[in-house]
Amino acid sequence: MADTAPKMKPKPAAHAGVFEPWNDPGAKPLIQFQNVTKKFGDFTAIEDLTLDIFEREFFALLGPSGCGKTTMMRMLAGFEKPTSGQIMLAGQDIDPIPPNKRAVNMMFQSYALFPHLTVYENIAFGLRRDRMPKADLEGRVHEMLRLTRLERFSGRKPHQISGGQRQRVALARSLAKAPKLLLLDEPLGALDKKLRQDTQFELMDIQEKTGTTFVIVTHDQEEAMTVASRVAVMNDGKLMQVATPDRIYETPNSVYVADFIGDVNIIEGKATATGDETYGVDWGEGRAPLVAKSARPFSDGQACHLAIRPEKVAISAERPEEAANAVQGKILDIAYLGNLSTYHVEIAGGTIVKAQTANTRRIARRSFTWEDTVWLSWTATAGVLLAE
Repeated sequence: MADTAPKMKPKPAAHAGVFEPWNDPGAKPLIQFQNVTKKFGDFTAIEDLTLDIFEREFFALLGPSGCGKTTMMRMLAGFEKPTSGQIMLAGQDIDPIPPNKRAVNMMFQSYALFPHLTVYENIAFGLRRDRMPKADLEGRVHEMLRLTRLERFSGRKPHQISGGQRQRVALARSLAKAPKLLLLDEPLGALDKKLRQDTQFELMDIQEKTGTTFVIVTHDQEEAMTVASRVAVMNDGKLMQVATPDRIYETPNSVYVADFIGDVNIIEGKATATGDETYGVDWGEGRAPLVAKSARPFSDGQACHLAIRPEKVAISAERPEEAANAVQGKILDIAYLGNLSTYHVEIAGGTIVKAQTANTRRIARRSFTWEDTVWLSWTATAGVLLAE
């Protein structure tokens, strides 16, 4: 994940610009977690969690194993009940409603397709159980086949199609009953990297076309950043930050979020105000203070962490003129990633700082190599000053 950071971008204007119900005080959430706690014996999986998710959102729950994201999804599906607090769906407390009566569908990581049924019959299965009239059923299944581009495979069994196609069958089956909410549990985990990347965009297209609210559980940062309108970063049953992908990446609210999302350099120091929203960061005796801008106030001498993404650090042979921050160091390692190279540079005090550059020239013509002495520089606004 560390090396894919520059690819992380907010969704197109339809999501990031026009569609922002979370910024509208009058918008009513589709899903509301209200002070929800979930305990398993003495273990607290979810602790006093409050969260709103809006209709038509593609919402990602992101975090390491054991952070509580799957427990949240299981409570939405009805497989677990909150120990305390309420979960509302379209203004209704869903706790008394059994899983099969909720306007919610869940797509499992394993896809759970029936091996003896064709693609068509797998998609039709839930509709048949609901006794949908035959003509309506046929129309709905064909609509789902068109949506997921599976018309040519409708007569095949699951073992006769690829992993990506099986994933689309599971998605079509989940959407066939037109749920208000679709839950996706690590839906792309079984796919190879290239297919996973392609399928991410297919998921986004299908979500936009249907207008269904999607909630995806994933531990893959790139996946969450690619598909989601908003991301909730979780740890130990708590929400660490909920924001759009670009805000999560560019303005993390804690060292945990900065470190968890993408690749980052974190330099510890003490902040001292030097001007309007400008601070000097003392990071070691005898070293010039680093300069950082921050709208978040810091008291003089307060411990802080300066978080800087590697792609925002420039590398040069000579000290750059008029750079707000410039430190000298020696290249210890180079990670060549095809389109990018990441330089690991040891600076004063043994601190390792990573700088990332685009490989616009052939590798044989690379400017720097191992053991070279170089200068690293960045602007006053490149980093984020964090208290914890």
